[in-house]
Amino acid sequence: MDNFKSKETGDWGQGGQGRIIEEVSPVSPPNPHYPLSPEGAPPSPIPKTQLLLYLIPIIGFFPSLWTLYRGQGSREQLAISRLSITLALTWLLGYLLLTTGAATSDYFPLRLFILNSFLTSGYFLVSVWLILRLMQGKSGRLPGFSNLAERVLGKYLS
Repeated sequence: MDNFKSKETGDWGQGGQGRIIEEVSPVSPPNPHYPLSPEGAPPSPIPKTQLLLYLIPIIGFFPSLWTLYRGQGSREQLAISRLSITLALTWLLGYLLLTTGAATSDYFPLRLFILNSFLTSGYFLVSVWLILRLMQGKSGRLPGFSNLAERVLGKYLS
């Protein structure tokens, strides 16, 4: 231990090479991506497959509903679940209204069926787009729908 520089005095040790040895904490700093749990161990990361399952059109509605009903999950899981349920219920409401309108209309049922197909295609494309964004590590939020989901479903299912 002759080759050190004292932090207090700034003096070099005897016959040293001039290397500075500083104190190193035996405990490494926590990973900023995973906050520490109360026990001190980092929590296990959320599997992407679970988040992707929530965003599968129509099918993802059920695991999303179950996650919100239990109220257990990370903030990201709950947000994706709310978004999935909001998208599915919006699509279902629009689908039922357009189908009913097309069945009862004498003047433009074909136009309502075409609009219905656009609505369904849009729902599927938005879901696939969100899945691709999550796979790339980006945010899974939609500006209008995420805020709506937080306001409406945040009150009742969280």
